[in-house]
Amino acid sequence: MAGPTTARRGGAKSKKSVRPGSGGRAAPSRPAGKPAGRPPGRGPHRPGLRSGLPRGRRLILWAVAAVLAGGAAGWALYGSTWLRATRVEVSGTRVLTPDEVRAAADVKLGGPLVSVDTDAIEERLLAALPRIESVNVERSWPHAVGLKVVERQPKAIVQDTSDSAKRGKFIEIDGAGVRFATVDQAPRGVPRLTVEPSATAEASLRRFGPERLEREGVRVAEALPAEVRADTRAIRVRSYDSITLELTGDRTVVWGSGERGEAKARALTALLKAARGADHFDVSAPSAPAASGS
Repeated sequence: MAGPTTARRGGAKSKKSVRPGSGGRAAPSRPAGKPAGRPPGRGPHRPGLRSGLPRGRRLILWAVAAVLAGGAAGWALYGSTWLRATRVEVSGTRVLTPDEVRAAADVKLGGPLVSVDTDAIEERLLAALPRIESVNVERSWPHAVGLKVVERQPKAIVQDTSDSAKRGKFIEIDGAGVRFATVDQAPRGVPRLTVEPSATAEASLRRFGPERLEREGVRVAEALPAEVRADTRAIRVRSYDSITLELTGDRTVVWGSGERGEAKARALTALLKAARGADHFDVSAPSAPAASGS
């Protein structure tokens, strides 16, 4: 009796579809989920993305916008009331008063802040107030003009002998030798400078002149440490290389010329600490200073 019919080993083979006109070759299978139509790697066509105004017209619009923005900025700076100069702020004064500085600055208020001439204000201040060494004039938006003042500091004073009406007054001199103010009372801690040429120093006086000798005295005052300058009552200049100091406590210092001021100042400071009982000091040769007295 015939047994059941058995299937071929390996099961039934799947049939491949043959594309017409392919010469019997099977058509490649399409991956699952891949849409048919456009080639891979290219997105769907979206018409109208690159459409817009022509480049020339866009440039014209940008130029018009820039002109309008510039006009608005110019009106805000010059035509509006938003950015007007309405006050003057003063800082840095010690002897001068803010009102004195404002009066000398003569800032015209009410106009556009941008049109304030800061250079002209600086020139007026330096010319009217010699006590001012420097001043920074700046616009402080939106309404103020700022004046930051640096005043000259007196390093020495001289007796005013210009006329009888000013006798008893003192002239303040800064570290650069500039006479900048006349005061009724000598400021505390500022030495009095005198130029007293001796009979043997006439040649020095003829060669350098009193103004140069005065500057040498100021040069010595500038070289002194602050604490020593505060103890210095007088600086006497007899010739270019003969300058002496008078300190509190009836102490004297032979300084010599105004040269090597820093080295002499260091030597004097060391002597004052080491020989506290001395009343006579010599730093004219700073490498070999000397002290004497009780």
